[in-house]
Amino acid sequence: SAQIADLQQKLLDADNGDRAKQRWDSIATILEAKCALKYLLGELVSSKVQESKLQSGLQQSQASCSDVQKMLMEERNHIAEMEAEFQNQILVQEQQHQEKVNHSL
Repeated sequence: SAQIADLQQKLLDADNGDRAKQRWDSIATILEAKCALKYLLGELVSSKVQESKLQSGLQQSQASCSDVQKMLMEERNHIAEMEAEFQNQILVQEQQHQEKVNHSL
């Protein structure tokens, strides 16, 4: 049944493709050509608007990505600073502990 459904869909797609081709091939009058041209220009405008929206969305996403990358670098630098400070504190406490051990001996 899946194969039958797949074949039926392929037939529908082929019919739609053939119909569209037949419509363009069957344009015989100036009025039909004007209607077809008007339709195509409408589709072109619609495509350009959609392209513009997608381009704007892409630019916003790129800016957002850049901001996130900057934040990530800042956080990494902050973590590195905190880690260095922590290591320094450990070293100081080890030295203090060693001094206490030496004084108690």
